[in-house]
Amino acid sequence: MQLSDIVELRLNADLVVLSACETGLGRLRDGEGIVGLTRAFLYAGASSAAVSLWKVEDQSTSLLMERFYQNLKRGLSKSEALRQAKLDIMRSAVNLKATGMRQDLAAPFYWAPFILVGDWGP
Repeated sequence: MQLSDIVELRLNADLVVLSACETGLGRLRDGEGIVGLTRAFLYAGASSAAVSLWKVEDQSTSLLMERFYQNLKRGLSKSEALRQAKLDIMRSAVNLKATGMRQDLAAPFYWAPFILVGDWGP
């Protein structure tokens, strides 16, 4: 799917979650600003998007997204749901599949790549 395909969608979505690597990045276009997936989904009608700013680690991202969705289900606003999920991750540790070692997830590498763009409300 190309950016032009996404822009043509007519979404009525309160939130789009793009939890893969670097989904919040784009290209700087003179007179346009940053053009990328985030802008395309917002232009297509999404009220907000949760995106990542750098390469993410699979297990910590899975855990963060699980907590994020649980928090949304509990009725927290999108911004508070993401904030609480990040705090949960910061206090967690997991056995990483790649190394088999237990890893403390307090380092920003694991929880900080995700941001919310657009409407932060409920």
